[in-house]
Amino acid sequence: MGLSVNIDHVATVREARKENFPDPVYAAVEAELGGADGITVHLRADRRHINERDLTVLRQVVKTDLNLEMAATAEMAGIASDVKPDRVTLVPEAPGEVTTQGGLDLVNLKQDLKLFISDLRRSTMRVGIFIDPDMGQIKEAVRVGAQYIEINTNEYTKARNVREETIRLARVAKAARREGLGVHAGHGIDYKNIVPLLNISEITSYSIGFAIVARALFVGMRQAVSEMVGIIKGAR
Repeated sequence: MGLSVNIDHVATVREARKENFPDPVYAAVEAELGGADGITVHLRADRRHINERDLTVLRQVVKTDLNLEMAATAEMAGIASDVKPDRVTLVPEAPGEVTTQGGLDLVNLKQDLKLFISDLRRSTMRVGIFIDPDMGQIKEAVRVGAQYIEINTNEYTKARNVREETIRLARVAKAARREGLGVHAGHGIDYKNIVPLLNISEITSYSIGFAIVARALFVGMRQAVSEMVGIIKGAR
């Protein structure tokens, strides 16, 4: 099981004052020193936090696995093809949202992503899709050529019946693996609610940002990441 640390919120702090610090690139280095298996950033259309400079420098600096979250647009495809992150995760994006509100609805999406994904894969990037835990979405992910999915765990992190939601996630993860997809998970995961998820062996990687950045305010990024890595490794 791996950990990809989302450093968007470090850039959010920087942009709050339009300064050149704190630098998310420095946060990425500290995260890797803390044991992170990868770094995740979301380059949004409005550039509200991560920008092109960040992405370019991160590509030069990150030694593990650089994951670019992005909308399925021609602009983003061009940037990804130029920078060449290790992988790209396609996510929905709405103007003004505080954070991503849900998975990419492949079933009802008017845009057919098959050619879009094929072009990205030809640029030697692995391509995944952030989806809600739904069997129909898995079938579509396979059809359009995704190599992995990231299951949206937002409902799980807010659920009153954690056991029931964990069973649901496990069922979806198993189905995705049967279809040949890699399975990742993310959104709202923290140091406590990750524990039940670690029993789902099909999930091989977790994308965690806010909880780690919040913890880093008190103990530093390296230590905050190390603590999460310890929890994940403890389940192996």
